[in-house]
Amino acid sequence: MIAGRLVWALGFSQLAMWGITFYMVAIVGEPIVRETGWSRTEVYGGFSAALVVMGVVSGRIGRLIDRIGGRPVMTAGSCIGAAGCLILAAAHHLAVYYLGWIVLGLAMRMTLYDAAFAALARVGGPEARRPIAQITLLGGLASTVLWPIGQFLIQEAGWRWTLVAYAGIALATIPLHLMIPAARYAFDPKPGAGTTAPRADTPARIAIAGFLYGTMVTFTSALNSAMSAHMIAILTSLGLAAGVAVGIGTLRGIGQSASRGAEILFGRRLDPIALGVLATAIMPVGFVIGLWSGASPAAGIAFALLYGAGNGLVTIVRGTQPLVLFDPAAYGQIVGRLIGPSFIVSALAPALLAFLIERYGPASALYVSTGAAMIVFASSLGLWLLFRRR
Repeated sequence: MIAGRLVWALGFSQLAMWGITFYMVAIVGEPIVRETGWSRTEVYGGFSAALVVMGVVSGRIGRLIDRIGGRPVMTAGSCIGAAGCLILAAAHHLAVYYLGWIVLGLAMRMTLYDAAFAALARVGGPEARRPIAQITLLGGLASTVLWPIGQFLIQEAGWRWTLVAYAGIALATIPLHLMIPAARYAFDPKPGAGTTAPRADTPARIAIAGFLYGTMVTFTSALNSAMSAHMIAILTSLGLAAGVAVGIGTLRGIGQSASRGAEILFGRRLDPIALGVLATAIMPVGFVIGLWSGASPAAGIAFALLYGAGNGLVTIVRGTQPLVLFDPAAYGQIVGRLIGPSFIVSALAPALLAFLIERYGPASALYVSTGAAMIVFASSLGLWLLFRRR
């Protein structure tokens, strides 16, 4: 049984770590460009470098959590995250700037959702589904909380001191990660009463499930990194004022947490595979509506809320589907291997979207995002057709 205090602790740590790492570049990127004179490609390329690092170390971190537990891995990740923020704050040369992002990439893989999910799966086994969903409820508010805070700190003290403050926030998550139990769930090697065999029960079905799950995760991760870096820029390019665009952008977090709250309250009996179909069906609708954001702020609001809601549910699916598809005793290793490519593709996504916006306009970015969202939906539908609960 996973204690409620652990769920709260990991929920707050996810809110903090997502806000000061993954979502950070959307706030500090432009101030860095203005002060340093580095190009936007160079500045946002640091974020891409961090995602590449996440992909390279993903499998190793997953195996490490399986072996020694989430407490030492995530605690170390907090310290490394603080170091990465301080390196960025002190960067006056591009090489130092990229070093900071490389350090942050390692920290993100050790502290964000995939690490927390693996830690919960190690502690709770098949019982980890509800806690996985619950910690995403607070984590989904990261941009909603940290974007306004970051904007205020930048205006008052500049981006460098903002990153120093972020380093302090990273260190504040250490006590939260120390609450993760060292004990491991007693996995029964033979399914019996109270246990369920993995649905991908043959090598061929494991390969198919892994391909479909990996495709879904890869494209949703690419969309998440692209929107994290460029949602505000897309909205302003479509014609919204900068302040309005930032306000609408924060609604993405509201959509994420609202959908996750609904799943926690009403989705207890909903199969994770079926939830995947529902979640991925919402996302392309949001991108299509987003095309009218320049003409109507209401369309921009709908875009942010619908994309946030779909992405919020997909995050739960990302954590819970492996519990029913694969052997939960090897959760960290299996998921770490399957999601590795998603970080590499995610590293390219912000640069691709920046190129599309600059060359063809913001609408082209939304068209391409709609196509990617349809691939995600097709993958989820394939999982449902082959592996749904019978």
